[in-house]
Amino acid sequence: MKVIKRDGSTVDFDRTKIIVAVQKANAAVAPEDRITNAEIESIADYVAAVDRPRLMVEDIQDMVENQLVKIGTYPLTKAYIIYRYQRSLARKQNTTDNDILKLLEGTNKEMAEENSNKDTSVASTQRDYIAGIVSRDLTRRLLLPDKISKAHDEGVLHFHDADYFVQPIFNCCLINIGDMLDNGTMMNGKLIESPKSFQVACTVTTQIIACVASNQYGGQSVDVSHLGKYLRRSRDKFRKKILNAVGGDLPADVLDRLVDERVRTELSNGVQTIQYQINTLMTTNGQSPFVTLFLYIRDNDPYEEENAMIIEEILRQRLEGIKNESGVYVTPAFPKLVYVLDENNNLTGGKYDYLTHLAVRCSAKRMYPDYISAKKMRENYEGNVFSPMGCRSFLAPWKNDKGEYQFEGRFNQGVVSINLPQVGLEVRGNMDKFWPEFDRRLELCKEALMCRHNALKNVTSDSSPIHWQYGAIARLEKGQSIKDLLYGGYSSISLGYIGLYELTYLMTGHSHTSGEGHDFALQVMRHMQSTVQRWKAETNIGFALYGTPAESLCYRFAEIDRKRYGTVKNVTDKGYYTNSYHVDVREPIDAFSKFQLEAEFQAISLGGCISYVEVPNMRHNLTAMEDVVRFIYDNIQYAEFNTKSDYCQVCGYDGEMTINDKLEWECPCCGNRDCHKMNVVRRTCGYLGENFWNVGKTKEIKARVLHL
Repeated sequence: MKVIKRDGSTVDFDRTKIIVAVQKANAAVAPEDRITNAEIESIADYVAAVDRPRLMVEDIQDMVENQLVKIGTYPLTKAYIIYRYQRSLARKQNTTDNDILKLLEGTNKEMAEENSNKDTSVASTQRDYIAGIVSRDLTRRLLLPDKISKAHDEGVLHFHDADYFVQPIFNCCLINIGDMLDNGTMMNGKLIESPKSFQVACTVTTQIIACVASNQYGGQSVDVSHLGKYLRRSRDKFRKKILNAVGGDLPADVLDRLVDERVRTELSNGVQTIQYQINTLMTTNGQSPFVTLFLYIRDNDPYEEENAMIIEEILRQRLEGIKNESGVYVTPAFPKLVYVLDENNNLTGGKYDYLTHLAVRCSAKRMYPDYISAKKMRENYEGNVFSPMGCRSFLAPWKNDKGEYQFEGRFNQGVVSINLPQVGLEVRGNMDKFWPEFDRRLELCKEALMCRHNALKNVTSDSSPIHWQYGAIARLEKGQSIKDLLYGGYSSISLGYIGLYELTYLMTGHSHTSGEGHDFALQVMRHMQSTVQRWKAETNIGFALYGTPAESLCYRFAEIDRKRYGTVKNVTDKGYYTNSYHVDVREPIDAFSKFQLEAEFQAISLGGCISYVEVPNMRHNLTAMEDVVRFIYDNIQYAEFNTKSDYCQVCGYDGEMTINDKLEWECPCCGNRDCHKMNVVRRTCGYLGENFWNVGKTKEIKARVLHL
C-alpha cells in the first residue's frame, strides 16, 4: 500500500508511524485514560488491512481517530485530535514566500504554463501573479472552511479563481454596452457622453472593456449590434457636411458615392481601433482584456445594414491578422468572436450568406469565430438568442419589471467544478455506492459555491463603479448594496464538471458514445441538472450546470487521481481527463457524429457549453467546412473548429511544423520552439480552446501528441 503525503509525493505505508503518533497522544493523558500497547497495535493492524492500493495521509488519520472513538477513551481521542490540529496549524503557516521567489526567478514552471496569454517575465503580469499567490494562500488557510480546502487539495472539487477570491469581485458578465453608449457612463471620475460618431463609439467601447476587465477576473462579452446606430450617425454627419461644403448642389449618385467612401473609411478605422486597442491596452492583471464580440444580425433590426457592414469588417480584419514585431501577420488572442447562424445566413441562400462564407474563411485561417445556432438556442432558452459570457457560460432566461427578457447587464458569481472520474475511482465501479457518494460530493460543491455567493453579499456599488453605478451591470446609488442582484436568477453561479467520458468508462466499461455508456452518461448529466435546479429552488440563487472550459484543470485532476489510485486504463493512464461532456480525442468518431452526440449533452448543460471538432488544414477545402457549418445550424447550439493550420508567429512560416529530438514542436524556418507563438493545435487533453498549449509536462504526453 502506498501513502500520498500532503505535498503530493508517494511513500510506502509504514505502520510504525501510526504507533508513534498514538503513543505520543497516549503519553499526554492520565494513566487511567491510556490504552494498551496491544490496542495501539490493533489500530495499526486495522489500517494496514485496508484493501486500498493508495491512501491519503488524512484518510489514515481519520481511520485512527475512528478506532480511538470505538475503543471509548475520550481523553485520549481528544489528545489525538489536538495533536492533529496542532500539526495542521503548523502546516498553515504562510506558504507564499517560496512561490513568489520562484516566480521572480523565472523557475515557477506551473505558472509559466498556466495561461498562454500572460507572460510571467513581464513586471505587470508578475504583479498580478504575486497578488494571486497571496490570495490563494489566504483563501486556502483562512477564508474557506477546512473541508472545502481539503476537498480542493485532494481533487474532489476545484475552487476556481482562488487567486482573486480575497477580493469581493465576480467572474464574468455581459456588458450592457447599449445602455452605456446611449446614456453615457463615467470612467476615472470623467463623464463620457453618448458618442456622436462610429469612430468615437468604438473608442469608448474599448475603454469600457478595459475598465470592466480591470475590475473582475473573468471574461466579458459585447454585442456589436449596438454600434450600428453610431455608424448611421456618422453617415448622416458626413452627408450633412458634404452638402454644406458644396451648398447643397450635388447629384444624388455623386453624393452617395462620396458619403459611402467616408463611411467605409470610418468603418475600417473604427473596427481597427477595437482590434488594436483590445490587443494593446493592458488591464491591471497584466494582459489584454478577455473579451468576446458577439456577431448577430437580428430580424427587424433598424440598423441591420450597418451591423452587417460592421460584422463584415470585423471578420475581414481578423482574417488579415495583426503584424508582430517581425512584420508578420499573426492571429491575436483577443477579441474572441462568436458568429450567430440564423435563417438569413445559414448557407442555404440567405441574404447574409456572404458573411458566413467570410466567417468560414476566417475560421480556417485564424481559428475564430465560434458558431452559435440561433435555431438550437431558441429551443433551449425560451426562444432567445444571446451571447455567452466571456468564459463561455450562459445565463438562464430572466425577465425584468417590464416583463421583457434581459441578458445584458447580468453576470456570473463564480464556478466550482466536480471531479467526476474520482467518484468512480473511489467506489471502484460499484453502482450502488456511486449515487450516494456522488450526492455527497455534489453537496460539498454547493457548500463551496455558497462561499463564493456569501463573499459577494456585503459588496456595495463603490467597489467597482463601472459595474454597479455606471451601467456595465447596473446603475445603483453610491454605497448601495448589490445583494438584490445575487438573487432571483438575475445572476448565475455555476457547477462545472470534468471527465464524464472517464467516469462513464469506469462505471460501465464503455464510452458514452453509444449503448449502456450513453444511457449512464445522460443519467449523470440529468442528475446534476436536477440537483442544481433543486439548489436554485431552495436558495433563490441562479445555480446552473456549466460545461467548464477547463484548461489546466484536465491535467490537475488526472494527476491527483493517478497518484492516489494508480494507473487505471483509459482513465488515469492518459495524463488528462476529458473536458466536461466531450468525447475523448482518441475516440474514432467523425465531426458530424461528434456534434450530434454532444448536442444532447449541451441541451442539459444550459449554464454553459461548447463543442469542438478538430479538422486538418482546410484553407483550400472550404466547401467541407461549410458543410459542417450547415450541420451546426441544424444540430448543435455552440461549436468551434480547431483547424490544423500550422504557422509560426515569429517568422511567418506557413507549413507543417517538425518535431525535434527533444520531442518539441519546432519551426523548420527559424527554429522557434515557443508554442505560444505557433498556431499548432495540440491534443494533450479534451480541452481544445483558444490558448496555445505547451506540448506537455512529460515525454509520454509529448510522444502521444506526436503519435496523434
